[in-house]
Amino acid sequence: MGSATLVTGAAGFIGGHLLTALGRTEGVIAWHQPDTPVHDRPGVKWMPVELLDRAAVEAALRESHPGAIYHLAGLAHVGDSWALAESTMAANAVGTAHLFDALDALSQRPRVLVTGSAAIYTPSAEPMTEETPLAPNTPYGTSKLAQEMVALAACRDRGVPVVVTRSFNQIGPGQSPSFAAASFARQLARIEAGVAPPALTVGNLEAQRDISDVRDTVRAYLALMAGGRSGECYNVCAGRARSMQEVVDGLVRRVGRAVEVVCDPARMRPSDTPRVVGSHAKLTRDTGWAPAISFDDTLDALMEFWRQEVRAGRA
Repeated sequence: MGSATLVTGAAGFIGGHLLTALGRTEGVIAWHQPDTPVHDRPGVKWMPVELLDRAAVEAALRESHPGAIYHLAGLAHVGDSWALAESTMAANAVGTAHLFDALDALSQRPRVLVTGSAAIYTPSAEPMTEETPLAPNTPYGTSKLAQEMVALAACRDRGVPVVVTRSFNQIGPGQSPSFAAASFARQLARIEAGVAPPALTVGNLEAQRDISDVRDTVRAYLALMAGGRSGECYNVCAGRARSMQEVVDGLVRRVGRAVEVVCDPARMRPSDTPRVVGSHAKLTRDTGWAPAISFDDTLDALMEFWRQEVRAGRA
């Protein structure tokens, strides 16, 4: 087994925070889509790898021979998945299959954390545990269930030590404004700076979601890599539901001017589960992890990120 730590999808929102959490440790290999820009980080070796190219995946693994893999790569937008069902399934399920096929072809058996999704569960108003029935109601959820099945089969049939997360919603600095909380914060930062009219465009604010700070999520991933049980799935969540109205109200309070909230029907999803909340009891029992960052601290960090982006002319 090699000593390097590999992060797929390292140029993404969670990937960037994971690289920060891994620190300046030498031997971190960061895979990114060939057309994605990256920023140099101490101790990190960037590699452009297309996961849908089976030969490219095998060649990159042969070169790096990692001892641990955080598999974050994939398409993560639930709302876009109806229009992009084929590419969502390919990125999340086929790309994961290529990763495990290449590991098998090279007889490599690193410990692998596969970041799955709570979108695979049957919609329920009750807190979801790992025993909640599985029945995704979106193309994204279906792709993540297929990904999980591929990962667990690699553990069961090929002896790869795999841990799978069922991650709930995450927000925080650096998230794309195609996601709701980041969109709200970006709009409000522009309003605050006087470069946009004082109208905040939103979708369904009645939906309730289990929302974690991305930095807490990354801490959970590190804890699972260290102490999660192979072949097991773990919810990664805050353990409480917050309405999108609560997110909007919290962000608006941080802006020093009156803001009109305008509902845009184009921001509504074809299917939107009213309430999603999880239980992290299993994760806490096996690793000792618990959420550590307050909701107020998360909203402060989110607003400050977008203020900086507006000042820099990037938003």
